[in-house]
Amino acid sequence: MALKKYKPVTPGQRFKVISAYDDITTNKPEKSLLVPNHSTGGRNNSGKMTVRYRGGGHKQMYRIIDFKRNKDGVPATVKTIEYDPNRSARIALLFYADGEKRYIVAPHGIKVGQQIVSGSGVSPDLGNSLPIGEIPLGSIIHNIEMRPGQGGKIARSAGSYAQLMSRDGRYAIIKLPSGETRLILCACKATIGIVSNGDHSLEVSGKAGRSRWLGRRPRNRGVVMNPVDHPMGGGEGRASGGNPRSRKGMPAKGYKTRHPKKNSSQYIVERRKK
Repeated sequence: MALKKYKPVTPGQRFKVISAYDDITTNKPEKSLLVPNHSTGGRNNSGKMTVRYRGGGHKQMYRIIDFKRNKDGVPATVKTIEYDPNRSARIALLFYADGEKRYIVAPHGIKVGQQIVSGSGVSPDLGNSLPIGEIPLGSIIHNIEMRPGQGGKIARSAGSYAQLMSRDGRYAIIKLPSGETRLILCACKATIGIVSNGDHSLEVSGKAGRSRWLGRRPRNRGVVMNPVDHPMGGGEGRASGGNPRSRKGMPAKGYKTRHPKKNSSQYIVERRKK
């Protein structure tokens, strides 16, 4: 995975730093795993704008990703590494021995032609998916389930990973990308390795138009609005806005929004670092 800088022959290329896409092996996705991805433009079912600063963007097709990895015991071969417009990580197309094709989130370092398999009793090699109770302690994992059979929910974006710290009875202690330490059932599955495209956070779009291609419209600050539009609006001259808060009045910095009696709090060993 490498980054590419441009000779600034146009203003939009002066600060542009993007992926070199040298890890991608094809630009034609598997048609049987594509479904239409309709853009809402921030509107609800009656056409009213409920989310601001969205609209436009390039047309995209959704790639059906296998987060469950529930095809146990059937070996698969990595056919291609592909770009996915719907996520920051790369995706890998698997050809299973029985003829089925599936996409997965590609781990860093996976190669075309590599064999991977999922299920209980498989070796903890790169790309393999197995129950957390069978993964060696200290292993780097991603695509972690929160409930058995639910499908991976944790550590799916580019460059993210978690670490298996220890086991205590039915539960394993996982250190998450945020720094939070959490209990997860040993029966839940996880995939070995780090998610691909780790340099994604270092990319620089270079111009506003790239945000428009992604369906993001210009966002204006609450301070420059009128009092009727935002709690931080109004005032004489260039008022600084006072206490940062959302349009609904929720403080933005330091205010805890998590419910103190939330059921899943019992599984958190140590909260994420501020």
